[in-house]
Amino acid sequence: MFTFKAFRAIDEPEICDQFIEGHANVLKEYGVTKVTSSNNDWKYNPYVFVVTVHENSTGNVVSGLRIHIASEEYPLPLEGAIAPVDSRIFDLIAKYRNAGTGEIGGLWNSRAISGYGIGAIFLSRTSLVIAEQLQVPTLFALCAEYTLKPTLQKGFEIEEEIGNSGTFFYPKLDLVATLAILRDVKNLPHALPVERDFILDLRKNLECTRMEETLKGPVEITYQLKIKSPNWR
Repeated sequence: MFTFKAFRAIDEPEICDQFIEGHANVLKEYGVTKVTSSNNDWKYNPYVFVVTVHENSTGNVVSGLRIHIASEEYPLPLEGAIAPVDSRIFDLIAKYRNAGTGEIGGLWNSRAISGYGIGAIFLSRTSLVIAEQLQVPTLFALCAEYTLKPTLQKGFEIEEEIGNSGTFFYPKLDLVATLAILRDVKNLPHALPVERDFILDLRKNLECTRMEETLKGPVEITYQLKIKSPNWR
């Protein structure tokens, strides 16, 4: 059994520290010791919102992700990551920033719960649930090879103006990353029906407990997705 909890980063410093520790451990397991998106200054950023997955039996944070809202004061992590290979990323983000845009990033999953699809499937869905509360019409995602497909299934499209038709090597030369954009967060017109229906239903039921069918069978998930302070403007 798991609990998904959404909050503004600056409101929950202790949970942010658990997120940081868990994410760092996962990166080390894959041989990645330094990436731009793992800079921990985000926990002091008023434009960052977080969803964490807590294992009910232990209380441990076993998975998580962040949404960074774009601002001139706090550039998106993907801007710093992509700029060395394609500086056009700055103009691209600036084009969407005034209306409100952000980045889904920092998605990680403990190996202790790997195989359920908790992170790539269920947690990534919740990012689009809370994005509506944040009232951002568009979102970006910098995808690893294994997260690209589920990201596209949720209505994102590859942003081909950046890199080599949207792809480049990051964070290491043997790892391919892809920049994706969701151009209609509210309506999700390009999402698979099963993804769209799930997200829209959860938006109507931000606080609930459901039995979800995972890749390893049914699992009870409690969703606590109502953000206490969603106003970032």
